[in-house]
Amino acid sequence: MQNEKLPYFVRNISGLLITILCLKIAGYFSIVEDRGINQVFKIITRVGMTGAIVFLQFKLSKIGCIPTFRYKNVVSPLLYGAYLILGFASFSWSTDPTYSVLQWIMVVESLTFVIVYMRVVAMVNFYFPEKPVNMVQMFVWGAFPIMIIFFIGSMAFPDLFWRGMRGGEEYRLGGYLMNPNELGMLSSIAAAMGYIHFQKTKNKIITVISILVALAVLGMTSSRSTAIGFFLIIGILILKSDNAKLKIAMFSSMGIAFPFILKFVIFKEGGGVEEVMSMTGRLPFWKALLNEGIVREPYFGYGFMRINYTDYFQGLNTYPAKMTHNTFMQVLMNLGFVGFFIAFWQLVTTVRNYFKEKDSPYGDFFIAMFIPAFINSITEFGIFGETNYGILFYQFLIMLFVIEIRTNWTFQEKVRYAIFKKSTHKLVTPVQKSE
Repeated sequence: MQNEKLPYFVRNISGLLITILCLKIAGYFSIVEDRGINQVFKIITRVGMTGAIVFLQFKLSKIGCIPTFRYKNVVSPLLYGAYLILGFASFSWSTDPTYSVLQWIMVVESLTFVIVYMRVVAMVNFYFPEKPVNMVQMFVWGAFPIMIIFFIGSMAFPDLFWRGMRGGEEYRLGGYLMNPNELGMLSSIAAAMGYIHFQKTKNKIITVISILVALAVLGMTSSRSTAIGFFLIIGILILKSDNAKLKIAMFSSMGIAFPFILKFVIFKEGGGVEEVMSMTGRLPFWKALLNEGIVREPYFGYGFMRINYTDYFQGLNTYPAKMTHNTFMQVLMNLGFVGFFIAFWQLVTTVRNYFKEKDSPYGDFFIAMFIPAFINSITEFGIFGETNYGILFYQFLIMLFVIEIRTNWTFQEKVRYAIFKKSTHKLVTPVQKSE
């Protein structure tokens, strides 16, 4: 089938999916300082993009793409479902049910988006093999407009895009728009995805530009954890390759760069080893959470995304905080040891899915997204924390090796497809996959 005979939205399906993903990610940013306006913006963009992807699946079904799916590697998504069911049950004992309900709805909404998004990708790649959707490409160009905005904004509007830290001694890219560490996670993922895309695309120049912009944003966030994550990703991906020259160049570059990395990571702003070893002051807070917090509600916690009977937890010798700055501590506090057990094994099974499918086209994609999301989870909101796009990214990893088109059609489905081919003049010839 010639491309001009395809429906318009199918001919531009990659652009539509990139736009939807970009706006979905943008929905986690703040656009103004007013909290009310930000909430309206976030609801419109997040829910709107979920509606958009559902509509896109409907359009594909309407032109005859049969939405018949099979699901494999289902233990990981089933355990995630168990985590959400426990979160739902916790509304009955939450120390702030309204807040727990709101957070739970946002997590379920993003999961709905991811499931439908991956279903659409599966449908397009199966029914329109001449218009393949590459998930790496989706994230490279989905994040690129955001990277450009922050790169230009850092120079054109410094008062808006920079955030003062340590009493004004340090300034990091992010402003009130986004936490610098969260922005660093996104930029490291964008740069790593760009590296993967660079090896396969013919448009080398624009891809290099996307990588450089993402690295510039990463540097300006001054995020130690995400910088470490990026170097880990690149190191793993290069070691996986068969290019001996690339490996030699990597180790040589790392040897040259090591003193600068050491200064950036260990001795940043004169913090020294002591600051790093205390996780920039977080260890005493985590110790207080274990000694003074979870012991009061050990089994089922304080309710979904709650860490205390009040909005803030403050230990006898620590600062007050509304979140734990560690996603695993967060799930322990809000759902107790039962919730922690479920979340731990859910994470294990998600990683297990990667090792089962590491030779698939999504193998490198998993590495490039998992490492920054996991490292971010150690010191920030993370994959089981309060709503952030780290949760969205992790949900993509959960569903990455799960959804496929089922090819053993029923008689009715075969008839429907035959009608579809006839009415569209053999619009597509789907690629048959072995079961």
